Amino acid sequence: MPSAVVFVTGAGRGVGRAIACRFAADGYAVAITGRSHTHVRETAADLEGTGVEALALICDVTARDDVARAVALTEQRLGPIDVLVNSAGIAESAPFVATDDDMWDRTLAVNLTGTYNCMRAIAPGMFERRHGRIINIASTAARVGFPYTAAYVASKHGVLGLTRAVALEAENRGVTVNAICPGWIDTEMTDRAVRRIAERTGRPDAEARQMLERMNPQQRLITPDEVAAVAAYLASPDAASVNGQDVDIP
Repeated sequence: MPSAVVFVTGAGRGVGRAIACRFAADGYAVAITGRSHTHVRETAADLEGTGVEALALICDVTARDDVARAVALTEQRLGPIDVLVNSAGIAESAPFVATDDDMWDRTLAVNLTGTYNCMRAIAPGMFERRHGRIINIASTAARVGFPYTAAYVASKHGVLGLTRAVALEAENRGVTVNAICPGWIDTEMTDRAVRRIAERTGRPDAEARQMLERMNPQQRLITPDEVAAVAAYLASPDAASVNGQDVDIP
């Protein structure tokens, strides 16, 4: 039985993939979950030969039955889940007056309700064992507003509120609940944002990317590995007293 198990959502690409790889490097058995069989298998294949167990699971975080099945399979194959990292997320943009109901519902379903679904499935076991770490990937959009992304901003504000509320219930149960709030990250999601900006403004892709870089205080895109490093810290014994916090990576 492995000494520690991490369950990572959205682990097929981007930040989730980097987090899964970082925890594997730290010796965790990793449940790699996502909606794309190809992507979760690719992440698992990257970990083959590292000496850690990697379980690739198809899981749509908006579907409670999917989440329950993935959690049950993880605990059956790897053991009790010590760390949950909610990294699954989507980002779409439109002026508020052009935001339709489907975009609103879809964004909140993945980013907020999906986070709730996984926490609701895993937190009770952590509380019972009096041990666990829950890490939610939020965004700088969880702290301030941004134009043309009302659904995304609302969903990430919700993730931060959920984090803070559950952290208060977890603090006497040996469990911590924290959020990471990155700025713009160098991922495929940002690549799509660059293309949308270029299409709507007529600017070259390079100029559109520079616009996003300038929105981060360091004038550059954050790397997925930087987010993974903070997640690894929050899961470590060194962060045992860190609870209910939103850690900015601007």
